[in-house]
Amino acid sequence: MNIYVSNLSFNVEDEDLRGFFESYGEVTSAKIITDKVTQRSRGFGFVEMSDDAAAKKAIAELNGGLVEGRAISVTEARPREERTNNKRSFSNSRW
Repeated sequence: MNIYVSNLSFNVEDEDLRGFFESYGEVTSAKIITDKVTQRSRGFGFVEMSDDAAAKKAIAELNGGLVEGRAISVTEARPREERTNNKRSFSNSRW
């Protein structure tokens, strides 16, 4: 099961995120999402656990918990939605 974790402190790293969930079961992967340019944390990440029952228990117990003084949000990750091509066009710019 893939788990979405948000409202994380910018100091939390992949290993920290993995540690939050390891006591509930096997963590397949844990990844903090970073900004492509600055490489700084964007304040959220994903954890993948092999056992769905353990993942649901972790979600129930960790959601709203405090990590570095911040109440984190822990939910089951939804599939990524298709993005439309909404890139800005500067062709209509007056310059």
